[in-house]
Amino acid sequence: MQQPRAATPAFAVQALMYVGMAFVMLGNYYGYDSIAPVAEQLSRELHFSDTQIGTLNAIYSLPNIFLVAVGGVLVDRFTARRLAVLTTALCLVGAVVTALGTKFPLMAIGRLLFGVGSETLAVVTTVALAQWFAGRYFALLFALNLSLARLGSYLADRSPSFADGLYARGWQPPLWLAVGFALASFAGALLYYWLDRREAPRGTLALAPPPARLDWSQLLSFRREYWLLVAVCVTFYSVIFPFRSTFAIKYLQQAQGLSLSAASTLNSYVFLGAVFATPVFGLLLDRTGRNAPLLAAGAGLLPLSFMVLAVFPGSAGLSTTLLGVSFSFLPAVLWPTVVRYSAPEHLGTAYGLMTALQNAGLFGANVVAGYLNDTSGASAANPAGYAPMLWFFGLLSLAAFLCTLVLWVRDHGTAVRATAAAGGPS
Repeated sequence: MQQPRAATPAFAVQALMYVGMAFVMLGNYYGYDSIAPVAEQLSRELHFSDTQIGTLNAIYSLPNIFLVAVGGVLVDRFTARRLAVLTTALCLVGAVVTALGTKFPLMAIGRLLFGVGSETLAVVTTVALAQWFAGRYFALLFALNLSLARLGSYLADRSPSFADGLYARGWQPPLWLAVGFALASFAGALLYYWLDRREAPRGTLALAPPPARLDWSQLLSFRREYWLLVAVCVTFYSVIFPFRSTFAIKYLQQAQGLSLSAASTLNSYVFLGAVFATPVFGLLLDRTGRNAPLLAAGAGLLPLSFMVLAVFPGSAGLSTTLLGVSFSFLPAVLWPTVVRYSAPEHLGTAYGLMTALQNAGLFGANVVAGYLNDTSGASAANPAGYAPMLWFFGLLSLAAFLCTLVLWVRDHGTAVRATAAAGGPS
């Protein structure tokens, strides 16, 4: 394994790079979460079914079941900086097409294009931060970047309040606001490209860029712990985004009786909390190195949040709090942990493959949740129709928690064997 290099970029250069990547992810997350605030308007004004609304986020994930794994390999082969510019440009085009889509097929094409760029962009960002900051408080800096991304999601959920004039004019103007955020993301990618192109040849990055030629036979030789981490990722995110980013606002309106503004504000607290709490958990990982126990702690709150929501009437606030803490905790540990189980030259592939399988889960969960709502007749007149969706997400949450426990047991066993081999106490 290659050792981190002693030289580092100047502090101002590192700060500029970090600002660029912050804009990249803030704009990207706003674009993804721009559908949920207009979901009820799409249903009312364009007569979209819940299955169609779910499909707008599911189709975002569909191409990435395959393409994002390829994108990870391309990051390893052609550098993160080139892929950053390409993918943010594609996201911008997708956001424009979505805003133009007065019919479902055109809007779906826009979300498809946005998805093709967006998920590979997430891989690019993670690899870029690892290359610049691995061994330099990487978990904390990654968590701070993730917090700024969550700020984009928070702003999307709060947009019915601060951009209420746009929503009063119909479903389309809010989606043009999302285009503006996509443009900011593209500008951030250009800034990162310029800085990385300057610094990489100087040898100042924490991890050297991958070799020009890849050893293809080694690409999928990941440890079993990596695959458990993938299972945690797939099950956890198959709950978080299909619920919070697709159906939660509509559910809170129709099943809990909240207004659009109140529902979107409550839903936004998931990401508002993450903006502040995620860096704390990233720093905790840097200081303790206890990856598996921290994963289990973060995952355990997710099934609890759905149990509270399904069993106790009027518990939307408590459930949202539990979900928000889980969403702050687990991602701050999950993504930096990949570095632990992957060689630097295969980091893009490891993140790409994990994100590809994550998107398979997102696609399936969005469609299944929408189907369950439609077949159960979920609506304001029949709020009990949302119960099957809640149980579906609750069981997926439990699966994520169980996967973290298995990973914890395997990590503990590995540590015991290493101690025994070194002649220490067992």
